[in-house]
Amino acid sequence: MEKQEGRDPAAVRTDDPWYDEPAGGRSERGAAGVPVAGPYGGLPRQQAHSAAEIYLEVQRSPAFQEVRSRYRRFVFPAAAAFILWYLAYVVAATAAPGLMARPVAGAVNVAMLAGLGQFATTFLLTWAYARHARLRRDRAALELRWDTQEMTRGARR
Repeated sequence: MEKQEGRDPAAVRTDDPWYDEPAGGRSERGAAGVPVAGPYGGLPRQQAHSAAEIYLEVQRSPAFQEVRSRYRRFVFPAAAAFILWYLAYVVAATAAPGLMARPVAGAVNVAMLAGLGQFATTFLLTWAYARHARLRRDRAALELRWDTQEMTRGARR
């Protein structure tokens, strides 16, 4: 964003300088000079009339639907399992205080181990989510992002 003294605030440039040139390796073109789809099921590169139409086209695309389904296939079962594990801990603490107070080693009892297990599960789930995103979604999502930026760049000109 450029701002100089004496300029009208409405005349301040707000466009993104990174849109001036396509990123390296992003200018793949077919024989007719038309951009081709990327290796991860990218979008067909058609010129849409507005940014709203472009984003609706992206949302309806099979590549976007695949990214969303991969996300849902991981997050919903993982969240359900974690909530069940947490509720089991709370129910056991209130319904079976004798079980939770049972000593395991010295002053450490079942309740302490289960509580520490909650922390360990949180860190494990965070690691698993980050790994899943890196291996199963990030490349496809980045490809969609590049496709969308190229399409909106064409719509702005």
